Amino acid sequence: MPRNDDQNRALTTAGLNLIAQALSIYDNDLRLSVCNVAFQQMFNLPDMLVKPGATFEDTIRHIATHGEYGPIDDIEAFVSERVSTARAFEPHYMERTRANGRTISVEGAPLPQGGWVTVYTDITRTKDQEHMLRARSDALSDMVLSRSEELAATNRQLSATVAALEEAKRELTEMEARTRLVTEMMPAHIAHVDETGHYTYTNRRLSSIIPDRPRDLMGLHISDALGPANYTLIAPHLQSAYEGRASVFEFTDAPSARRIRAAFTPDTAQGAYILSMDVTEETQARVALQQNRKRALAAQMTSGLAHDFSNLLTIILGLQSKLERMDGLPEDAAPLIEGTRAAARRGGHLLDGIANATAARVLRPGPVEVAGLLADVATLASPTLPAGQTLRVDCTLPAGPLLLDTGMVQDSLLNLILNARDACGAKGTITLTAAALGDTWVEFTVTDTGPGFSEEALHKACDPFFTTKGGEGSGLGLPMVYDMTKSAGGHLGLNNTRTGAEVRLRLPLNRPAPVTGGMVLLVEDRDDLRALYRDMLMGLGHSVVEAASVDEATALTADLPDIGLILSDIRLGAASGIDLADRLKDAGTPIILMTSLPVSDPTHRAALKRAPVLQKPFSADDLAALLMPQAAQ
Repeated sequence: MPRNDDQNRALTTAGLNLIAQALSIYDNDLRLSVCNVAFQQMFNLPDMLVKPGATFEDTIRHIATHGEYGPIDDIEAFVSERVSTARAFEPHYMERTRANGRTISVEGAPLPQGGWVTVYTDITRTKDQEHMLRARSDALSDMVLSRSEELAATNRQLSATVAALEEAKRELTEMEARTRLVTEMMPAHIAHVDETGHYTYTNRRLSSIIPDRPRDLMGLHISDALGPANYTLIAPHLQSAYEGRASVFEFTDAPSARRIRAAFTPDTAQGAYILSMDVTEETQARVALQQNRKRALAAQMTSGLAHDFSNLLTIILGLQSKLERMDGLPEDAAPLIEGTRAAARRGGHLLDGIANATAARVLRPGPVEVAGLLADVATLASPTLPAGQTLRVDCTLPAGPLLLDTGMVQDSLLNLILNARDACGAKGTITLTAAALGDTWVEFTVTDTGPGFSEEALHKACDPFFTTKGGEGSGLGLPMVYDMTKSAGGHLGLNNTRTGAEVRLRLPLNRPAPVTGGMVLLVEDRDDLRALYRDMLMGLGHSVVEAASVDEATALTADLPDIGLILSDIRLGAASGIDLADRLKDAGTPIILMTSLPVSDPTHRAALKRAPVLQKPFSADDLAALLMPQAAQ
């Protein structure tokens, strides 16, 4: 049974009272923290001066006034001097003879937490033996006696010093253990390298930041720890730290495609301190947020212009219709009227493209088998290809669903395939592949055997209205793919190969959390919505328990071990669904969050780092699409 503080204090006091020496501990304000009975008895102190909080100044004044130090002309000056000496908190050892003729040794040592401890030992008997030896000096050499006394005093001083050193060593050991525990718990690689680049200190988190790197780094050179490619990227910054300049930078670990942020801080002695962390998810969220801001700005700038332009086109089309119905028009007027109409309609289609490019778009990621998605894309794209063109599809992703916006991915891949079709001409091969880059990205690649991108296209293909198709192209296809990719936190890259053009579409690789049972904990603070979602879940065959707050949900998960899934709103009052996910991350229970916040909202982006997010409003089919593939795993 654990003891409380009062029991521990009583045991400590009882133990100190069994010690023969007098002992006192004062804090850094020179107020008594603890003492034993021997301290009170040795100096005949009243009860008020042995209670915690009694001042050192009052204690010195009391024992000086009662003749402990013999006759003193100025008591206050004596007390002030002793208090000033005590505030220095320096280790000391001394021996003095009291007014009652007894001799005591005084050993004082500062405490790492502040304050100091003093031990008073009655050494009268030891001194009497020394005097007796001195009285028999006829039989013993004066030099031997003097040396013996010096050794005895020195030994006592050494004992006090050793005790202080042992205490300091214990404190340093505890501090080192606490520091190492803290560094091991942090989700970052923390280390120190000397001026030659060899590790002199490190925690064991490098392999969790950069996969497949060694864990035991002590004595290893940083180039061996990071690998040649990564070392080449960080070497200039490390050199800057050696020269006294701190730096913070980011680089990408090519094998895992993770984005790493590193900070190098110069060591004033020698070497450099290192702090590095995985910021892949942060980068994805930042990219998505930036793209949403660009979209909002573009929509704001174009909405008024598009409205006015649409009105002008409506007027032009109306006037052309009226002109066409007029009598007596020359024969060559009809082609001109039709040409004007065609131009106006093209302007309308262009307005539609602008509206689609800048309209608010909500990502709805759901579990999808990528191999099946690629098969559907091939089915849709194949009829549009000329007879001399071939579409090849290859998927090397592991089996199992990924969380992707199916419509967005399909539209993007179809757009890339149609662009490749136009580039190849009458004959060629288009290849569509999907592969995983570590556990961070899923990458779709579309290659063709056409002439490739021109230098201008490599730099401008993602700019709105840039086209290489002349009047046949709107210049909005690739920009829309770029926009959708960035909105999902991904990356779109264009390149030329030896055989043609290559487009890489990279999206965050997220897997749905598997459902391990049929019981679902529904966490929603609105009664009407909770009833609606309960009916949806029960209609899908799940049993449901309900909670209206994070605290209530936490208590239910502790009482009901059969809960196989948690479906929680993000906004729940004082604590959020994100807080609930953080509380239960070690329990292993899958959680799905739901919200009406837009994807651009920081809270929504933060939630995506913890769990799949279901965008409100949603239907029973949307919920089933997220739950059923998981239950099948």
